[in-house]
This record gives sequence, C-alpha cells and structure tokens, in this order.
Amino acid sequence: MTLDPAVAGRFARLRWTIYVILVLAYMTAFFHRMAPGVVSAELMAAFQTSGAALGSLAAMYYYIYTAMQIPAGVMADTLGPRVGVTLGCLVAGAGSVLFGLAETFEIASAGRLLVGLGVSVVFVGLMRSNTLWFSERVYGAISGLTLLLGNLGAILAAGPLALALQATSWRNVFVGIGLFSVLIALLSILFVRSRPEDAGLPSVQELEGLQPHPPREHHWLLELRRVLTTGAVWPSFFVMFGVTGSLLAFAGLWGVPLMRDGFGLNRTDASLYTTAALGGFALGCLAMGVFSDRLGRRKPVIVGASALSLLLWLALILLPWGPGWSGLLLYGLLGLVAGGFVVGYAVAKEVVAPGVAGMSIALVNMGLFLGAAIMQPAFGWAMDLTWDGALVDGVRVYTLADYRNGLWLSAGFAGIGLIAALFVRETRCRNITLSA
Repeated sequence: MTLDPAVAGRFARLRWTIYVILVLAYMTAFFHRMAPGVVSAELMAAFQTSGAALGSLAAMYYYIYTAMQIPAGVMADTLGPRVGVTLGCLVAGAGSVLFGLAETFEIASAGRLLVGLGVSVVFVGLMRSNTLWFSERVYGAISGLTLLLGNLGAILAAGPLALALQATSWRNVFVGIGLFSVLIALLSILFVRSRPEDAGLPSVQELEGLQPHPPREHHWLLELRRVLTTGAVWPSFFVMFGVTGSLLAFAGLWGVPLMRDGFGLNRTDASLYTTAALGGFALGCLAMGVFSDRLGRRKPVIVGASALSLLLWLALILLPWGPGWSGLLLYGLLGLVAGGFVVGYAVAKEVVAPGVAGMSIALVNMGLFLGAAIMQPAFGWAMDLTWDGALVDGVRVYTLADYRNGLWLSAGFAGIGLIAALFVRETRCRNITLSA
C-alpha cells in the first residue's frame, strides 16, 4: 500500500493530539490518587479521623475504581475512549469540587467516590486508544511513556503540592483541579477520536502495510466471559495487586507521614521522599517498557522487578536507614523497580484477541487498585494496633515501630506479586492469538 504523505502527516498530528489530551486526563487521575498523603494531617484535623478511617477515606477512590474496571474495559471496547474519557472527566471534576467544599466526613467520602468513579475509565480508555493509534512494536515503550507522564501528576501531588499548601488551602487545590478536569472533558469531545477510521484515516496496521485487526466477533458479554476465563491474563492481575498496589498505597498515603512521625521531618521535607519514589516509578515505567520491547521478552522483566520490590520492602523494615541519602535511595529504588508492572499491560493485550484488549487491560488494572484499596486502610489498621495514644492537635501520631507493622504488610503483598510473576505467559512481544 502506497500511503499519501499528507495522510501520514495528518495521522501523526491527530494521534499525538489525542494522546496529549488523554494523558492530561490521566495526570489528573494520578494527582487525585496521591494527594491525600500530603494533606493527611489536614484531613485528619478537618474530619477528626483515626488512621484507619483516613485510610478508608483515601481508599474510597480505589474502591470504586476497582469495581469500575470491567465496565471501563467494556466501555472502551464498545463506545470507545472518546465517550468514556469525556464522561469520566466531567464526573471526576464534580467529585473533586465536592471533596474540596465538604464540611463532613460523609460528604468528603461522597466526593472522593465520585472522583474515583470518574477517573476509573480514563486509564483504560487511554491504553485502549494506544492499541488503536500505535504499532504493536512500540506498545511497551508507549505504555512506559504513558505511565511516565501520568506519574508527573503524582509528582505534582507530592513536593509541589506541599509547597502550594503554603500559599493556599487544600480545599482550593481540589476545587481547582476539579475545574481543570471539566476543561479536559471539553477538549476530549472536540478533538479525541476513538479510532483512526472515525477521522477518515487508515488503521495503524494499514499504515504499516499489514492487514487490519479483525473486529470483535461476538456480543461483548461473550467476549468478556472469554477474557475472564483466559488463564494467561490472571498472573498479571496478581502482580499488579501485590507489587504495584502496595507501592501506590504507601506513596499515596503513608509515605509522607512515616517520614514526619518516624523521623521528625516537616511536611515539605517529608514529601521529597514520596517525590523520589514517584519519580523513580515514572522513570521505571519508561525504562522497563522500552527494555522489554528491545529484549523481545516480557516475563523476565516482570519477575525481576517483582523480586527486587520484595527485597526493597524488607530493606525498609530491616536496614538502619534514615533521612538523607539512604532514605531517598530506598524510596527511589522502591518506585523504580515497581515500574516493571507496566509490562503487564502489554502481556494483557497480547494474550487475548485484539478486539477485546480494553477488557483485558481493565481486568489486569483492577488488580492494582484492588491491592491499593485493601492496603491503604490495612496499613493504618496495622499501625492502630500498637498506637500509644499520642495526639498532636487532635491528630494521631505514630511511632516508627507502628509504621513497621504496615511495612510488613507491604512486603507480604509484594511476595504475592512475585509468586504470580512466576506464572506470567511469555508472549515475545506479539499477540499470541494471531500467531497461533
């Protein structure tokens, strides 16, 4: 097939326009995911909560996000990313404004629930869009780039947010990010197209001189059943559950309080450590995705990353680290190796038919948020078991020994992820359903 250069140029411009808009939506999702860790003291003071209750408030995002992953995958495969992301940003924006204005714990929980509901469809929609606008040969790398950019939103929710809170209130921050989400929804409806064909362009396979992927052959319910009963999908689910779920629960809520309570740092200084973890995570996602593509393998990357994650949790528990280079190094490495989870998304789409890639990615992604949803309150619960009753301005203060209780839980979750990684199917970076 001889392709008109003008068509190729239009394809490239539209592809990257769509990508940028969807990534901006994803960055706001990551911001919401991590911000409670920086404003934990304000939230405990505003709503007079215990550690376990604060964990439940923060995890409200994860509860609904987890429950929505399968519907999000179905939406991405049937209605397309454009519809899902537009609606999701509108709902998340409303929830963020409600959270910022909440005067009671119940209203704050409702706002957090709406945020989780809205952003739950963004990532799957973005990853599904990537399968339709980018070649399979670079899917690992583009997935890594996606997570790198998304994590910039998480980084903004660490050190930069701590600095912003010196000039404004946490309530103003969440109202502002809610209004930004509404703006992204408007951009999505104006510029995003779910498939190249919707814009009168050839598919990405046709651009490469290949046959386009076949469409789904059956009703989505039957296709969903096939995804759920595909055994090769589930190991990646449990890698996400254990390795990445434990990291996001820690970085999103307990990483800053650990440095504040355990080592006496102020919030701004403590937030540098979660910034290091999230920066490492962002770089790890890109590096692991590119490395997997160039290696031509998926499983060794996932197994190696899972094993190192477990070792680093144990290092946080057993080694004599503290503020300074040792703490920054451990936080940063913990994030870096957890970035290997991104390869699980490539495996998820390569072990099922292309027409149901969104459902498979959503199922695997559900494991990540189920793990975080369980770990955030469980970490707080573990600390409450040995809390000595200390309060400062009505806020519970935990000792380093209390935090170690939660770190042991994190190590246990990482161990689950490592066991699951051993059962990941090697795809050699291609769709095994087409090459069989």
